[in-house]
This record gives sequence, C-alpha cells and structure tokens, in this order.
Amino acid sequence: MSVITYRRDLHQIPELDRDLPETTAYVKAVLQKLPCQLSEPVPGAVCAFFDKGRGDAVAFRADMDALPVTETTRAIYASRHPGRMHACGHDGHTAMALALAEWAADRDLPHDLLLIFQPAEETTGGAEDICQAGVFEAHRVRRVFGLHIWPGLPEGEVWTRPGPLMARSSEISFFADGKSVHISRAAEGRDALWAGGMFLHRAYALSAAHENHILRFGRMESGTVRNAISGHTELLGSLRSFDEGTFAAMKEGLARIAGEVGRETGCSCRLTVSAGYPPVRNDIALLSAVERYLGADEPRRLDAPSLAAEDFSFYQQKVPGVFFFLGAGDVPALHAPDFHFPDELVLPKGLAFLCRLAEMP
Repeated sequence: MSVITYRRDLHQIPELDRDLPETTAYVKAVLQKLPCQLSEPVPGAVCAFFDKGRGDAVAFRADMDALPVTETTRAIYASRHPGRMHACGHDGHTAMALALAEWAADRDLPHDLLLIFQPAEETTGGAEDICQAGVFEAHRVRRVFGLHIWPGLPEGEVWTRPGPLMARSSEISFFADGKSVHISRAAEGRDALWAGGMFLHRAYALSAAHENHILRFGRMESGTVRNAISGHTELLGSLRSFDEGTFAAMKEGLARIAGEVGRETGCSCRLTVSAGYPPVRNDIALLSAVERYLGADEPRRLDAPSLAAEDFSFYQQKVPGVFFFLGAGDVPALHAPDFHFPDELVLPKGLAFLCRLAEMP
C-alpha cells in the first residue's frame, strides 16, 4: 500500500496516550510481512529492527498517539472515534515510517535500521520510557532522526537548524491557601486571590528580565462569590526555554516569589514545576554530515527555533540526533480541530527524504 493509504487508514482510528490497541495492531500487521524483528519495549510501543549485518544502527522515530480533539475537517477519512483526532500529524509520521520499512526490507543499507513507533508524545513522554528500556543499547544505535509535519512551511520542503530547534517545556502551577471570610470582616481573612495576583505580577516581571524563554499563565481559579474573601487560588501556566541555564534561573526565581508572596499575604503558597521535556537540540556535527551528504539547501535552514516542545529530545540525550520539519503549506495549526493538509503529496516527499537519510554512510 502507499504512504497516503497508510495515513488515511490511521487517521480514522486515533487513540490516546499509551492506549493504542488499534494503531499498534495496524502497525504490526504491516511489519509482520517484512524481514524484521518486532518488539514491544514499553506499553503502546512497537519497534522494528532490520538486521543488515552492519553492527551499528540508525534509528527513526514515529509517534502514534492522537489528541482529545473533535475533528471538523469533514474529510472522507475523518476520525471514527468521537472526541479523538490525529490533529498533530502523527498519522502521517507513522505512515511514512511504515513505508520506510517496506522500502528498506530488501535494501543493502550501510547501517542496521531501527524504526521506533512510539506512544505518549502528547502526554507524558513515551520517548523517555523507550530510552530507559534499553532499546538504543540493544541495537547499537549510533544516530537518530525524526520528521514532523509542520504548517506554515512550504509544501514538501524539509527544514531544520543546528543546535536549539524546539523548547524545553514545563508546567508551572501556583497554589495559595488563605482564609475565606465575608468582605465585611476582610481584615480577619487571608486573601488567596490577592496572593495569586501578586504572584502573577511578579512572575511576569521576572520573565521580562530574562531572555530565550516564554512564561505565560492561561488559567486562574479563585474564590466562590463576589462578597467573600477568596480562600484558595490556583494559577496554571507553562515555562518554555531553549537554554537550561535560563530555565534554572526562572525556576529558582519563581520559587523565591512564591515564598515572598506567602510571607506578605499570610497565605500558604506552593509552587510546582513539572519535569517536562528537555529542549530539542540538533547535533551540529551530525547535521553538518547530513547537509554534506544531501547537498546544498537540503534540508533548508530555519532562522529561529520554535517554542513548541517535543519528547524527541530524550533520544538526543542518548545518541546524536537531528529533528526535521516537513512543510505542509498554508494549513490550519497543529492541535486545531480543522488541522488538515489537503496536499498529501507532502508524505511521499517526506518519505523520500527519510530513505535518503537511511542510505547515508
């Protein structure tokens, strides 16, 4: 079958997180016909190893999970699962990896080939679990590549950059517990809403003093009624950075502010910062080798990194790796209910690029 057929089939059966029974069954049904060793190193994952007798391997990652989004594209191959949708292109990534497997089956490649079909990219970082399972060591992986469909870039063109490509991402949560009383007795209370507002103001002031990051809060809940002092506040946001030093400084500064707000308002304040995903940083030497092998302007160079995040970064902590964007043209944004790339020919173009990487010495 063609890469477009694979993508359309997969698009109809979106599944979430690590619970991917239909998707993994589909992937295994294709791979079982090929001369490869299949394994399931973690729940919801499938790995296909093509032993070419080389003693070292190149790995390619494809993420399989979808999003809890209700599709509005009205495509003839739209999601058959209400409230779930492949709104981030993972169906396309998996389809290209399956087609790459078929192409590689009878090829005499310079390296062994490992294809990683991964769960939970959108949630808790399935890539980290696969790394911890020892897959890279077991197959002697020396380099890893990933390709992500990307709106806003010219259709079918592959883009990347050396060094930082995507941001580190962590969830920031601030909690303040005070004492709720009627506003006529406000002096007897401890105002958790005031604490939340004070924290927000100071957090943004701290952010303005640092570069190479973004800090924003998108949700705040506090209080019960207009004439009672709030007894509890929750403030939820995200911190993203390309630089680990900046991230550490922001994390330390936010913890300091939370302590100050607690002392000044009398509220019990707590800050949590999730581990999140590390930044995607492309290996400069490997990317240079790719560019020398493929020739000028393939891939093309991005001027600046993206503030989006990706758990492909965990693989790059194991071995040299490069992550690429595959242009989808002027289409709706990733994660939108109408995300769609009507020019499906971007998939054969992306596949051709992956095949050339697999042939690289």
